[in-house]
Amino acid sequence: MDLDLPIVELMVRAAAVYLVLLFMMRLSGKRTVGQFTPFDLLVVMLVSEAAGPSMTGKDQSLWGGLVVCAVLIAVNTLIGILTARYRVAEKLLEGEAILLGRDGEIFESVRKKHRISQNDIEKALRGADCERDEVRFVFLEADGSICIQKKISNAVR
Repeated sequence: MDLDLPIVELMVRAAAVYLVLLFMMRLSGKRTVGQFTPFDLLVVMLVSEAAGPSMTGKDQSLWGGLVVCAVLIAVNTLIGILTARYRVAEKLLEGEAILLGRDGEIFESVRKKHRISQNDIEKALRGADCERDEVRFVFLEADGSICIQKKISNAVR
């Protein structure tokens, strides 16, 4: 195996970039990791292009790239294990659902804070086959999706 950088340095670089990018994605909000717009996809592509050299340094070898990929998969697996086993890790790394609205009212300050457009909410309402006056709760889920809970109608009770 002929590497331009020591294997440990490649491993540390890959893990550091993964963790820093994870932190940056969490800071950028739920909608960044939810449904991608063309602009979001462009950012992801540019971030991946920018982050690549920071992980491999001057090492352009096959083995260097494979070491970085193995470390990224290992760190991702470790994050998955931590979030599955520890609620604190899950809340910190994945976040929690945010209440966007209740009883037909959308909380505008919360909507704007989390950069949710009116179109996103209207799309979720259509997807739930729900009119605004039928809404019991609207949540922004940790994965960036919008979840609508309908009021229970008197006919169903």
